[in-house]
Amino acid sequence: MRLIDEDGSQVGVKEIKEALDYAHSKDLDLVEVAGQADPPVARIMDYGKYRYEQEQKAKLARKHQSQIHVKEIKLRPKIGVHDYETKKGHVVRFLNQRAKVKVTIMFRGRETAHPERGRDLLMRLAEEVVEIGQVESPPLLDGRNMVMVLGPTKNAGVTKTDAKTEDTQRSEETVQGQRGRENPAPPAPPDDASGSPGEEPSREAEARAEERVGRA
Repeated sequence: MRLIDEDGSQVGVKEIKEALDYAHSKDLDLVEVAGQADPPVARIMDYGKYRYEQEQKAKLARKHQSQIHVKEIKLRPKIGVHDYETKKGHVVRFLNQRAKVKVTIMFRGRETAHPERGRDLLMRLAEEVVEIGQVESPPLLDGRNMVMVLGPTKNAGVTKTDAKTEDTQRSEETVQGQRGRENPAPPAPPDDASGSPGEEPSREAEARAEERVGRA
């Protein structure tokens, strides 16, 4: 077999016993990496460490992989009003859970002669959930079934209470800004608040009055 050392360098073509002795001398394992090659390829490595590193890589890849869940709802072209509302409620719930929804119309017997009824029903559903669901795959006829796929929009999962609270906060900020422009703060009083010069008594007039009283 062709032997590769732990650092990736080529050792050469060795007998199996010789390759095993070489691996044992380094206290490592002999691992076949290409059994279909001629001659087969084996590598010197710490197999336990190698498996651990591979498991950690796979675990990290699964962690970062976005999991997309697909739910399926089945309808009949002549579905009743109550059943339709129930099925639509399921679609809304799935979309709010950030899942895709595969909506299937099942035709039976003579219903296959009028596929437009199923298409109209699917498009009606899409229009009624347009705020939280968008058509990713338009209605397509597949044998006796017609399939449409809905995907969640950015509004899916946002409750009406959260949206209402956000709108209220924006309205309050707008009103406060308008009040600030309509009622500006009064100007600060001048530093000199001593009053008008006319109100201050004249010292010269007081002196003349005292002089007249003394003469009398």
